[in-house]
Amino acid sequence: MSQEYIEITEKTLEEAITTACRKLSVTSDRLDYVVIQREKSGFLGIGAKPAIIKARAKVSSQTAQAILDDVLSKAEKRIQKENTAKDNSKEKDLKEKNTKEKSISADVKKKVEKKAEKIEKAVKSENKEKEKAEKSEQKDREKEAKKNNKKKNKKAASQKKTLQEADTSVKNAPEAAAAAEKEAEKEAPAPKKKAAVPQLTDEKIAEIKKTANTFLTDVFKAMDMDVEISEDYQKDTGVLTVNMEGEDMGVLIGKRGQTLDSLQYLVSLVVNKGVDGYIHVKADTENYRERRKKTLENLAKNIAFKVKRTRQPVALEPMNPYERRIIHSSLQNEKYITTYSEGEEPYRKVVVALKKDENGVELLKEERFEKGGRGRNSRGGKGGRGGRRGRDFRGSKNNSRSSENTEDNSQNADAE
Repeated sequence: MSQEYIEITEKTLEEAITTACRKLSVTSDRLDYVVIQREKSGFLGIGAKPAIIKARAKVSSQTAQAILDDVLSKAEKRIQKENTAKDNSKEKDLKEKNTKEKSISADVKKKVEKKAEKIEKAVKSENKEKEKAEKSEQKDREKEAKKNNKKKNKKAASQKKTLQEADTSVKNAPEAAAAAEKEAEKEAPAPKKKAAVPQLTDEKIAEIKKTANTFLTDVFKAMDMDVEISEDYQKDTGVLTVNMEGEDMGVLIGKRGQTLDSLQYLVSLVVNKGVDGYIHVKADTENYRERRKKTLENLAKNIAFKVKRTRQPVALEPMNPYERRIIHSSLQNEKYITTYSEGEEPYRKVVVALKKDENGVELLKEERFEKGGRGRNSRGGKGGRGGRRGRDFRGSKNNSRSSENTEDNSQNADAE
């Protein structure tokens, strides 16, 4: 049974609470009261009202139950928070796993792209160093050639003076020329030494092949490509040929063989580590190197024919050092054609032009001028058999047909 409320009336609310605590013998924190009326002072005592409350002592069991209810509610809330946190963490873990699995392929692609960029940078730096070395060697050769020409001109001038002074110098002229040639040969720069071919045992060759195979296998595994690799080493030349076969080999070749050249450079760095000498590496797939070489050789011949016909130099598109070397070697035996490189990597290109003598006169131009002069004198000159007969010969139908045939042939050669 709950205790009933008692009504207490006092002047103020505080006095009413104090009186209720005294009558019920409880402290203020254990007093349960309801305010019926608050005190009013009124005006000069008129209309004043006392404070009225109803009070009773709090039951201890009710307070304990309230405390227990509060504790239980707090515990339930905490358990709910922990469950929601666990569910959120599980969802986050699943999301992170999915994102990691998606990012793995992206990371592999990024790594391959970064490796390709590093390869290109390394190739460009190596090409720049090679071009700088070629420029310095070419400058040195030009300087030495100029010195030799000056010496030859001085000697030629001195020989002319001696020929004018005495007839005996004519007899000694061949001997002087031979001596000059000997001196020029002595002063000529020594040929550049080639890298020594390494002397390797069969065990070392097998180890080098395995190293190249392992390196390329790891690269292709990162690229998600299935490629069969075969190696062949020639002891005489010191060349390691690496051939690759598989599907979609155009990815390995790249634009004009840039990717294939990059792989070849990396394999060369790996193979030559710790080797006494230098091993030349040749990476190839689908016989690309041979096909590219034939294409460049045909291009060089067609450009040489065009230069002879137009007498104007022609600059080819930028190429790497290997392809420029093919153009130079294809035209090195041409009588009236010369080749040289100009520009800086990666835009260095080959220029095909007519040869000139020491005075800067084109050799082909001089020879054609002499042939044309003899032809004109023989056809209709005053010293010939007759001007009218010469004109009839030039104006005959057979001659006109032959000229048309030569023009058609020249046009076909330009088209090629």
